[in-house]
Amino acid sequence: MPVQVLVRDNNVDQALRALKKKMQREGVFREMKL
Repeated sequence: MPVQVLVRDNNVDQALRALKKKMQREGVFREMKL
């Protein structure tokens, strides 16, 4: 299934959280200051 289909409604929040976790591990989260 395409990512676009999976990321809809409430799934968007979960996707954002997953991206934040990955960014925190890579250290990009601190650089972007989001």
